[in-house]
This record gives sequence, structure tokens and C-alpha cells, in this order.
Amino acid sequence: MSTTTVPRVTTSRAPHAADDNGWPQLIEAVRETGLYPTRTKAEQVTRTVLAALGTHVIGDERVDLARALPGEAARLIAAQIPATHRLTAAEFVDSVAARTPGATPATARWDVSSVLSTLPPFIGDELVTRILAQLPAGYALLFGRADLTPAS
Repeated sequence: MSTTTVPRVTTSRAPHAADDNGWPQLIEAVRETGLYPTRTKAEQVTRTVLAALGTHVIGDERVDLARALPGEAARLIAAQIPATHRLTAAEFVDSVAARTPGATPATARWDVSSVLSTLPPFIGDELVTRILAQLPAGYALLFGRADLTPAS
């Protein structure tokens, strides 16, 4: 009887991953994408959205996400307790609105998209694809991708 070894696919990390040197770059990317007037606002939005995302990404994808992000962002992801109930994309946006003083569903959707759409250059398209595979339909649009999955 022979055994077959299945190779484990590893993702390469961005050069700034797992350190805090990439945090200012991430915040600046969010500031530019979301057209936020200040770095402080962009950082607040980034912290809120990444903390919310940290509750919904699990398993190897959660570990790989934390490894790929700058240190401060990785800590935000890792500090969250995984949710027991998967939120739809709309519910996820509503949860971000609830965490953000004065937010409306529209501003929360803008905030979520501004942060999540900046992640692919930091974490890689392959990891984004894996993360989207474990989330309910609808999240692709928040990551700046076309959502070609039929709604259920």
C-alpha cells in the first residue's frame, strides 16, 4: 500500500508583512481609497473593519491573513474571538455601522469597501480568494471584486 503526500500550498508574504513598517502604508492606502480627510480617520476605520473581519475569518485563512498583514493589523485580526454565526455581507456592514459612532449603512459600506479593497496588494489575490470561499456570498463586492456567485 502506498501513501500519497499532498503538498501544502503556502502563500508568500508581502515584504512588509508581520512588521509595523507596513501599517502606515496600509493606513495611507485606506485614506487614499476612501478619500478620508485625515490619517486618523483612516486608521479608525481600518481598525474597526479589521476587528470585524477578524471575527469572521477562521482556520488557515485567519492564520495566513494575520501573517500577511503588518503587525498592528495582524494583532487586530488575532485578538478577535471567531463568531459562531456567519453574517451575510449586508449584516457584516451593519455590524461595522453599529461599531462606528454616527455611521449609517451607506457610510459603513463605504468604510468596509475602502478597507477590504486595499487588502489584495498586502495579502495577495490567492488569499483573498480563499477568504471569500469561506464567507457567505456578497463579500466579493466589498473586496472590490465582481461577485459572480448566484445568490441563494
